[in-house]
Amino acid sequence: MAQIINLFWFRRDLRLDDNVGFFNALKSKNPVLPIFIFDSEILDKLPKNDARVSFIYENLQKMHDELEDNFSSGMAIFHGKPVEIFEKIIEKYTIQSVFTNHDYEPYATKRDQEIVHFLQEKNIEFHTFKDQVIFEKNEIIKKDGTPYVVYTPFMKTWKEEFKSIELTIFESEKLLDNLVKNIDFPNLTLSEIGFTNSTQKVLPYTVSQKLIQEYEETRNFPDKDATSRLGPHLRFGTVSVRKMIQKAIAEDNEIFWQELIWREFFMQILWHFPQTASQSFKPKYDKILWRNNEEEFKSWCEGKTGYPLVDAGMRQLNETGFMHNRVRMLVGSFLCKHLLIDWRWGEAYFAEKLHDFEMASNVGNWQWVAGSGVDAAPYFRIFNPTSQIEKFDKKLDYIKKWIPDFHEFTYPKPIVEHTFARERCLKVYKEAVS
Repeated sequence: MAQIINLFWFRRDLRLDDNVGFFNALKSKNPVLPIFIFDSEILDKLPKNDARVSFIYENLQKMHDELEDNFSSGMAIFHGKPVEIFEKIIEKYTIQSVFTNHDYEPYATKRDQEIVHFLQEKNIEFHTFKDQVIFEKNEIIKKDGTPYVVYTPFMKTWKEEFKSIELTIFESEKLLDNLVKNIDFPNLTLSEIGFTNSTQKVLPYTVSQKLIQEYEETRNFPDKDATSRLGPHLRFGTVSVRKMIQKAIAEDNEIFWQELIWREFFMQILWHFPQTASQSFKPKYDKILWRNNEEEFKSWCEGKTGYPLVDAGMRQLNETGFMHNRVRMLVGSFLCKHLLIDWRWGEAYFAEKLHDFEMASNVGNWQWVAGSGVDAAPYFRIFNPTSQIEKFDKKLDYIKKWIPDFHEFTYPKPIVEHTFARERCLKVYKEAVS
């Protein structure tokens, strides 16, 4: 009789430790086969040298090697449409249950509904768990049962609720003996899924005591290497959010802690209002008559607007896949308000380039700078890209690093005059939203 096994489907949780769904799978009576699917529905839209795909691949290989070396097991890695991959797996193995962790993005929700329906037809159970956040969906809502659409009261309620729970660390790494062993684990090379190894690298994260304790005073200055670089690691789950919250609490740093809460705020907004992935949260903002000048958008993308702090940010993004958070606000505001280019254009460019791209935060932050989102900057708040230098890069260290020729004749003239752009923006926005 064929061995009955369970599957654990890794997705946004690429780690063996403190993994809720993996922990519950390993506690079950059947041996567990860990799988990962390079989803062609997602990959087909990406550049073939995407650094995030390389990052995922490298982490999967590390996990596979650890399981092979220590537990005679491994990761089963596939490429294709998830339903078709599951069809192949159940032809080969007798599966009782599939375990995984929740994913909240619109595509993931639709995909999982399709998988549940498919598995039900095969009498296979599907178990899914909360892992990538502390609170999800309807767990932090107002007393009248509606979602928060302003961050500060959400954050305060989040903290109150947090006091009433016990933060559990799920020691999945201690249960790895219950894995399927000694089989031929399917594996793939990057080229077999149509990708090449990226020259850009996702950098390690830093949550040192010094970084956290100095976070508030250093986080706004792009020339300092004072951000945690946690974004991609939380996005792909190479680090546990519970352990990061623990760290923030241990160092007693409210600002660092609140940055993690911002992430959950935007995630619950996208879950409650999935239409905001492509539509303004405030519908009247979709009446804005964007100029959408393609040449000016190209100049913005290439960091050639003639505004040094904007251009430095875009060149940092293009070269490294990262941009300092303070500069993200400026370049986003500049695109939407100085150039009157639709926030969706900028959101899509960031989605392609940012190593830490996470739809909820990306959409939330772009709608924030455009004025169209929840708890957004008012439309009449327009950053002055020149005075921002005085505030955040006074010695020009950041600008000099990314634009060595900004004092030379080769550096472009400003694409638009600030006062003119500001007045134009106020007029166009006012006509749309009044």
